[in-house]
Amino acid sequence: MLDKEVILIGYSGHAYVVAETVLENGFKIAGYSDIEPVQQDPFHLPYLGFEKKDDFIGWQKEFSFVIGIGENNIRQNIAALIESKGKTIETIIHKTAHISINAVIGSGSFINKNVVVNALAKVGKNVILNTGCIIEHECVLGDAVHIAPGAVLAGNVTIGERTFVGANAVIKQGVVIGKDVIIGAGTVIITNIPDGKKVVGNPGRII
Repeated sequence: MLDKEVILIGYSGHAYVVAETVLENGFKIAGYSDIEPVQQDPFHLPYLGFEKKDDFIGWQKEFSFVIGIGENNIRQNIAALIESKGKTIETIIHKTAHISINAVIGSGSFINKNVVVNALAKVGKNVILNTGCIIEHECVLGDAVHIAPGAVLAGNVTIGERTFVGANAVIKQGVVIGKDVIIGAGTVIITNIPDGKKVVGNPGRII
């Protein structure tokens, strides 16, 4: 067991999955931060206030943090706030994930159950790799990317910052996806996608 207390930022939806893995990994969750106390509290965590207030307890004591927010822009902004306070954002990897010995995982990232990250892949900071997704050899993922359950990135795929790849999407080897792209669930990408686009279908089309 780890002798370490963390504060969970956000406490709904995706945060429940994060909280469960954090506890399984031996951390103690001191409590959570959100705009207000939540109605649904499956892990019976104390409410510690809102992280954007100067008197937030997390800034006053020696805690590290985990971020339970799925939305990429918000997650990246909160990460910047935490780092500006000189605090650590923990990297959380589920025990069933397979991470190659020569893959690189950025700080603050969350890697869920049954994820595969293969040889020489590089994953940025504050990335979410959700249940059962596959990141093949030599892929490069920018900061604050979110790969949804079951998505497959074939070898040498590049994903720009804050891009979202939907559940069961497939991206062909060697494809380059820009920043702030949204790829719909089940989409098949066979060509490069520029920044800021929304893509759906098989083959993927920009909408």
